[in-house]
Amino acid sequence: MKQPILLIMAAGMGSRYGGMKQVDPVGPGGEAILDYSLYDAHRAGFRRVIFLIRPEMAEVFKAHMEPRVAGKMEAVYAYQDISMLPEGYTVPEGRAKPWGTGHAVLCCRDSIDAPFCAINADDYYGVTAFRQAYDFLGGNQADDLYMMVAYKLRNTLTETGYVSRGVCSVDADGQLKTIEEHTHIISTVDGPLFTEDGETYRKLDPETPVSMNMWGFMPSLLPALERDFRAFLDVNGTSPKAEFYLPFAVNHMIETGEAGVRVLTTPDRWHGVTYREDKAEVQRAIRELIGAGVYPEYLY
Repeated sequence: MKQPILLIMAAGMGSRYGGMKQVDPVGPGGEAILDYSLYDAHRAGFRRVIFLIRPEMAEVFKAHMEPRVAGKMEAVYAYQDISMLPEGYTVPEGRAKPWGTGHAVLCCRDSIDAPFCAINADDYYGVTAFRQAYDFLGGNQADDLYMMVAYKLRNTLTETGYVSRGVCSVDADGQLKTIEEHTHIISTVDGPLFTEDGETYRKLDPETPVSMNMWGFMPSLLPALERDFRAFLDVNGTSPKAEFYLPFAVNHMIETGEAGVRVLTTPDRWHGVTYREDKAEVQRAIRELIGAGVYPEYLY
């Protein structure tokens, strides 16, 4: 089996953050969240990485990343452009937003020849998650068995606004049954609340397992992903904002019996920068992790 690949999705526009958060410094040496993910991935065993970015951010992104991976990981750059669509489909007028995480993975298909772990560039996942992902991908022999690292909802919320989370239903054997995308979850003194219409809020159990987009896949995902992206475009191809999320395809494959997903739970806290105000909290968390010996003061 070929060495597992780390696929880092870094093509987001950062509209709510207000800038290129993929390389925004949070560590004492100017490290971005992504640098800590690479550090954790490397010590877990990953030696191959695909960076999925937008063409217009290539120069700045490569200048930041190339010194970090040189001599440590074999790096490939792939590009997500809204015009990268299956034959027969065109970009609707007014569309500027990327097509989502499912489309992002499809944009990397020419570089995927082994089991791969897909993550977001601007999410801090913690040491445990990368070890779990690498061990699963390195030992999995089944083309139809995938993996997801789940977090407790309470360990993933921000105090500065609303977030999107994939709320998971897991069976007694640790297999994913369904994943439902909630796009507006807030943290309150009464616990997490979500809304679908912006007016009516309902409670969520803070212990609920949620996806933070850390997946482990076999290459068998790719043809199913393209099939489901075509189906998505048939319905949403004229929308200026609709996104094709990875969970759409995963849910479909679970429903049809094409694949199963093992849920690996981590006790670690997720950190991220959905909003500019989140940055100070991430910086504080990094300082605490350095103080606890999880990371050296300077990664590079």
